[in-house]
Amino acid sequence: MISDDDFPKNVSNDVGPAESPAVEPGGRLPEEEPLSFAGATGWLNSPPLTGAALRSRVVLVNFWTYTCINWLRALPYVRAWEEAYRRHGLVVIGVHSPEFSFEHDVGNVRPAMEALSIGYPVAVDNSFRVWRSFDNHYWPAVYLLDARGRLRHASFGEGDYDETEAALRRLLAEAGTTDPGPAVGPVTGAGIEAAADWNTLRSAETYLGYQRTSGFASPGGLAFDRLHAYSAPSRLPRGQWALAGSWTAGAEATVSEAPGGRLLCRFHARDLHLVAAPAAPGLAVRLRVLLDGLEPGADSGLDIDEAGYGTITGPGLYQLLRRSGPVTEGTAEIEFLDPGAGVYCFTFG
Repeated sequence: MISDDDFPKNVSNDVGPAESPAVEPGGRLPEEEPLSFAGATGWLNSPPLTGAALRSRVVLVNFWTYTCINWLRALPYVRAWEEAYRRHGLVVIGVHSPEFSFEHDVGNVRPAMEALSIGYPVAVDNSFRVWRSFDNHYWPAVYLLDARGRLRHASFGEGDYDETEAALRRLLAEAGTTDPGPAVGPVTGAGIEAAADWNTLRSAETYLGYQRTSGFASPGGLAFDRLHAYSAPSRLPRGQWALAGSWTAGAEATVSEAPGGRLLCRFHARDLHLVAAPAAPGLAVRLRVLLDGLEPGADSGLDIDEAGYGTITGPGLYQLLRRSGPVTEGTAEIEFLDPGAGVYCFTFG
């Protein structure tokens, strides 16, 4: 666990691209020697990598956690750079620093990597030691290190892809690459990886556990760590959420305790995502989503059908809605047809 003051931030908070301040050439990483990755608790797709083994290679370090929508939308660029430049001396290393408790389980990370076609080495950073050695604060974050192991460029959040690729190509040239080929340039993400509709995005990430939540609108507020019967308010302004039915609000997640529990959210965005997990391994929880009281139809997301039905089968990010037409303010109502849905946060796109 880490304190609230130190808790990693999702840098764009779903409301716009982040700035990516440059790092002075030759800067050193605090606490540990650059490229040591000594704090990793495990490795996926690779044996442990050391600074000595990576000398003479340009290294791109990408901090991520698998349910982060901002990282998912930046991932197509990282994959494209790895594919285009690995034969010219680039090594991409993902550092998986988990946000939610279920993301500490490598058994959940592995299938996510497979589904997302991540074949490059990944350091498992369950203790956040690699995170702290880079003095990192964000998902996603990209750090570029030159062939001498020096930190030369950093980018935080979504955006600034052209600048990051240009910096990457300069470091490859410094390392002796004479022809890295054409720049990758703009990359188009598909499905959950599609770029946000920034022009219509008016809603910010909303956590659903009491430790970090805001905007809760059910009468009486949240009852911490105990079963409580909630009711929906008569009116739900934008940026607020509510519960109806029997729920237990925990620090990290809120859990539906009976069939028919409802979760409501008033938002303005093209996409609505829900980070959710069954309360027990192997449990499947059916749900139904309505948008302004109607079946979503063509506005259904990847994880529900046009009538609004879907199932939470494991811990992850579920896309509930993707507007197909004009984006307006609306109310999503999610009914859990079975008990045992743990809901962690809403994100938007």
